[in-house]
Amino acid sequence: MSEMESMRRHSNPAVPLGLYVHVPFCASTCDFCAFYQEKPTGDSVDRYLAGIAREAALVAWDRPVSTVFWGGGTPGLLAPDDMRRLGAIVREHCDTTLEEWTVEMAPASVTQARLDALKEIGVTRISMGVQSFQPALLEGLGRQHTREQVYRAHDLIGAAGFRSVNLDLMFALPGQDEAAWLEDLAKAVALKPDHISTYCLTFEEDTKLWVKLSQGKVKLDTEREAQLYERTWAELAAAGFAQYEISNFARPGHACRHNVNTWRMHTWVGLGPSAASQHAGVRGTNIADLEKWLTGVEKGERATDDRVRLTPELLVEDALIFGLRMNEGVDLASLATRLPDAAANEVDALAGRLVEGGLAEREAGRLRLTLRGRLVADAIGSEVMGALSAGTLS
Repeated sequence: MSEMESMRRHSNPAVPLGLYVHVPFCASTCDFCAFYQEKPTGDSVDRYLAGIAREAALVAWDRPVSTVFWGGGTPGLLAPDDMRRLGAIVREHCDTTLEEWTVEMAPASVTQARLDALKEIGVTRISMGVQSFQPALLEGLGRQHTREQVYRAHDLIGAAGFRSVNLDLMFALPGQDEAAWLEDLAKAVALKPDHISTYCLTFEEDTKLWVKLSQGKVKLDTEREAQLYERTWAELAAAGFAQYEISNFARPGHACRHNVNTWRMHTWVGLGPSAASQHAGVRGTNIADLEKWLTGVEKGERATDDRVRLTPELLVEDALIFGLRMNEGVDLASLATRLPDAAANEVDALAGRLVEGGLAEREAGRLRLTLRGRLVADAIGSEVMGALSAGTLS
């Protein structure tokens, strides 16, 4: 496929366009967090917002934005007027068809004034990082909020009347047994959110937890992780939450549309330091440095650490890796129609291998992971990369 054909395909107005804004400011760094972040100052926030406006002006917007997601960092740490300022920049690229607007918030940063500002600019969905309701576990993660702040924040968010509310939880934490995890799940369910995300603790390089792991102060236990995965899925299903992705559960109508569109390998624009984009036939990630990012946009350049042309092979590989994490799986027939030049033989052989191994099932052209397959989804993702990159399944 030529570059021009690729750009035409990715500018199809029928394909959803997402907008991700990375707000890099955080009051402190949690022990498990590997995302780029900075401590905010009045000057740095002002310069950041000016930089977002400049970067947005550099984007060749080919259609209105369908979904918006503010992540970080802690977007909820912005002052109300700064939220309004950032919201005005976003609104320039949306129209009345905007489907969803998510903002991540930490319990300690939730205030009535901030929620009023978010409602005013049109935010529809709040995602709150609870992680745990137990003080000892929160302390072990380096989280800067208390259980009481979680409840207070939830009450304020609920009263504000956002369309959807998500709670983030983490399991397989150091010192957390199954009973403690089930207690956290029960407390989250009791708050009656619309959506719950449950993440197994991962040890990312350059984090405090990675150092503790390397020093033997904490240990991995993959068998316990698998047990907690299965128990989580059963408990949340019984509570009325439908699993639609390995880590995500929603009541009807409340799945995160922005994330689903991303996992389906549609298109999105990323603004801010470390934000990734997949747009106009190109994928790139902004440099993870506020000052260097600002220098670039002030010169009229989007400073990216890497920039690659989207090929059918790359899109198919990622559509399989992320699509197989979703309960709906991957529609192989639609994928072949959308990307006819991709490695069809390798995809078909890979599907056969997963089915033969009991890791997936294939029905009416759709490939889905089995329960056993979902428990080893990361390993399957690695196999997909190896199989398609090599062009062989030998």
